[in-house]
Amino acid sequence: QVQLVESGGGSVQSGGSLRLSCSAAASLDETRSMGWFRQPPGSMREAVAAINSDGTSRLADSVRGRFTISRDYAKNTLFLQMNSLKPEDTAMYYCAADRAWRKNTLLEVTYPYWGQGTQVTVSS
Repeated sequence: QVQLVESGGGSVQSGGSLRLSCSAAASLDETRSMGWFRQPPGSMREAVAAINSDGTSRLADSVRGRFTISRDYAKNTLFLQMNSLKPEDTAMYYCAADRAWRKNTLLEVTYPYWGQGTQVTVSS
């Protein structure tokens, strides 16, 4: 069973930065695709960024140019560097993983494995 544990959330002011981490207790074969998703208060879960095991990645339009996704394959840890944070980035951030290699569905909210989430709050 794939287990994902997020960390790094917190409260920052607008314009600040945070780095989220997601540690995967699983093999690389079980986590060929991994991603970050978020759920703002009262809203549905939405994609932020995702990456395949070959390094191909996609970012949502709302975070492109501000967020960067990366992965440490040796430690099977996923990262999300978030810069120039805005109040609208406030949400619970979730890490997700899939055994399948997602070619065109990296940002779809259909991953089978999810972490418990880490809260990010950005104040103006």
